[in-house]
Amino acid sequence: MTTPVPERRDDVTELLVLWRRGDQSAFERLIPLVYSELHKLARRYLRSERRGHTMQSTEVLHEAYLRLADQSRVEWQNRAHFYGVAAALIRNILVDYARKHRAAKRGGDADRLSLDGIDIAGPHDVDLLSLDEALVKLKEHDEELCRIVELRFFGGLTIEETAVAVGVSDSTVKRQWILAKAWIFRELSA
Repeated sequence: MTTPVPERRDDVTELLVLWRRGDQSAFERLIPLVYSELHKLARRYLRSERRGHTMQSTEVLHEAYLRLADQSRVEWQNRAHFYGVAAALIRNILVDYARKHRAAKRGGDADRLSLDGIDIAGPHDVDLLSLDEALVKLKEHDEELCRIVELRFFGGLTIEETAVAVGVSDSTVKRQWILAKAWIFRELSA
């Protein structure tokens, strides 16, 4: 017997807990609740991409849905954690696509991503693959800083939501966000 749907339809965290406990129908009930927000995430990513990008936000979202469905072993903490994982998956989908696109073009027409959302001085159009490489290095240097970038920039979470997802104070996230942006800018400028 499946666990009943939570009383509040917007209680994403409760559905995540049910899903983690093995209730597969909880994932099916979760998707309609988060679809709109995930679609916004995909659209925001694609708006930052190069002109003429051939992937559509719905295509990105459906690929993310398939990858999320395979995440049943994740220990979901809350709604912010879910959106952070979804954002990372969307980023990975676009990076994979950019790699294939670059390989098809033999190194030409690399995908571009706007960094306007992270308010750093300097060039605001960077190669998506370069950004991904910088984030991989950042993760090796400081995993929490990388997680904050994923949650804030890619996941669109607020300082407060990021603090909850990471388990630190708002002021710590603010400081680390500034540090992470500076670190990424330095890497991309090198």
